[in-house]
Amino acid sequence: MEDNNSIDLPDQKGSFRVLYDNSQYIVVDKPAGVLSIPGRFDDPHKNLVAYLNSYYNKVYVVHRLDRDTSGIMLFALNAETHKALSKLFEKQEIEKIYHAVLDGEPTDDYDIDIPLTSDPSHKGRSMPSGMGKPSLTRMKVIERYGRASLVKCSLVSGRHHQLRVHVASIGNPLLVDPLYGNRSEFFLSEFKKKYNIKKNTEEKPLISRITMHATSLEFIDPITGSNVYYESKWPKDFKALNKQLEKLQSRY
Repeated sequence: MEDNNSIDLPDQKGSFRVLYDNSQYIVVDKPAGVLSIPGRFDDPHKNLVAYLNSYYNKVYVVHRLDRDTSGIMLFALNAETHKALSKLFEKQEIEKIYHAVLDGEPTDDYDIDIPLTSDPSHKGRSMPSGMGKPSLTRMKVIERYGRASLVKCSLVSGRHHQLRVHVASIGNPLLVDPLYGNRSEFFLSEFKKKYNIKKNTEEKPLISRITMHATSLEFIDPITGSNVYYESKWPKDFKALNKQLEKLQSRY
């Protein structure tokens, strides 16, 4: 059944939504800033799995999103479904679509086929390497904003930080990405000519987290055998960013 239930995040601002629940698995809309699973040095109670476990007896992790990535996630509600869904991911039979705002404009659509491995000089970071695991991202440009662009990416494989490393490797990192890109937040004044703010006020960033959103998942439901598609709408910050960049594009 369609749920769209909003669940408050204890001790954190905001909430998340359960988009779909069929007693075998649930589809969740994760907000940016929330851990998918317990982090090694983080509060074990402040992550999506812990929150979901307080509403469902137990959820099983099928895949992950970075803390600052918003969007759609899939969790199994029993061991059998978890095994079946995990197998779909392993066989690359789940289509994962992301929308991302990049720094600059790619010259064309790309199949970014670059092996990735962990970076020995920086824990938690990935890097291109001929000795790495095969990694493929299919990227299509949706909109060109002049100094930035909106792209649609299909992650054929699912390596750690894959999309972030791949777009950086072609010279167009995420518009905001402190680890692989050029900035940790984006201010409109950086792109807007003659940007003015009121006296005695400070400009606030238009967005202050990585500029990517997990938009949709499509797969064959292992229980019913039918093709299913689930989608997450853009959150406010991602929507506002694209709206402002589109306005700038029309002016200059």
